[in-house]
Amino acid sequence: MSDILLMIIFIIILFIIILLFIGVKIAIIYDKTGSNFKGCLDIYVLRKIKVYSTRFPSSEKKEDEEEKGETEILELAKPCFEDFKIFLKSFVKCIRVEKLENHLVFGLDSYVETAKYIGYIWGLLVIVNEAHENAMLSAEPSFNGSVFDLNGDNELEINLLKLIPPTLRLMSKKEVQALIRGVIHG
Repeated sequence: MSDILLMIIFIIILFIIILLFIGVKIAIIYDKTGSNFKGCLDIYVLRKIKVYSTRFPSSEKKEDEEEKGETEILELAKPCFEDFKIFLKSFVKCIRVEKLENHLVFGLDSYVETAKYIGYIWGLLVIVNEAHENAMLSAEPSFNGSVFDLNGDNELEINLLKLIPPTLRLMSKKEVQALIRGVIHG
């Protein structure tokens, strides 16, 4: 009986380690045309199992409620900015871009200004596309008045196993613990 229990515990621990090593995949698909904006956010574990999905704009109307104690929380957060900066640098190292496909339609009222700025945008996009193998960024000019339309399909993978040490270092700071207590207790 105890051998079976140990085997089950071993399998569960092995599954958790595999889950942390493979990490999570975040897929963001969006389309902004004119004043309409729609998209979806999906989170997957083991790269295939969808655990969270949301569409935006959501059909629910949310009321704007002011948080009580915003200034208190802000005062608690000020000493943590340097710790968060270090954490974010570690967090960026845990992210791998799987797909970065975005398209921009850009136009201004002036043909000359549109051509000038689309040239700058193309220059930046060439740099990004060449710097990253999974980037497919594009832009096109629109000479039909002022236009700023976007659509994209992006996928990121986050290795949770590499994220554990920086998270533990961040959580061990007294200032961060005080911030968490302040947020929880309001």
